[in-house]
Amino acid sequence: MKTIHSQKNKGFTLIELLVVLLILGTISSVALPSYITSVYATRMGAANANAKSLATAVQTKAITSGSYDTTLTDYAADMGGTMPLNPCTGTTSGYTITDTGSTCTVAATMGTNCGTWTPSTFNLGYSGE
Repeated sequence: MKTIHSQKNKGFTLIELLVVLLILGTISSVALPSYITSVYATRMGAANANAKSLATAVQTKAITSGSYDTTLTDYAADMGGTMPLNPCTGTTSGYTITDTGSTCTVAATMGTNCGTWTPSTFNLGYSGE
């Protein structure tokens, strides 16, 4: 004699899977924008901090030499051997030094890795005397 055993279905129903996908979609739609915002804020902060360090090196060199040097690569040694990476541009050349004679400004370049933002500008002044 053969006996037939009833076997329970193991697995999830389509409704259960759809509910799980709905929950995951809702969580990701709330969490993803916050995550992206925090990543951009971190990159912007790092770019501004690097620009501030570069401004300090520019000012130090101007006091020593009597004029501003706007060549970015001239500050690599002062910045620890290499120029710091600008996380908003993904390059080490993502900073601008502008000499206006008696003053100088240093800022990070905006780039595309940080969304829309306005970099901090560091204004330097040197009388040359």
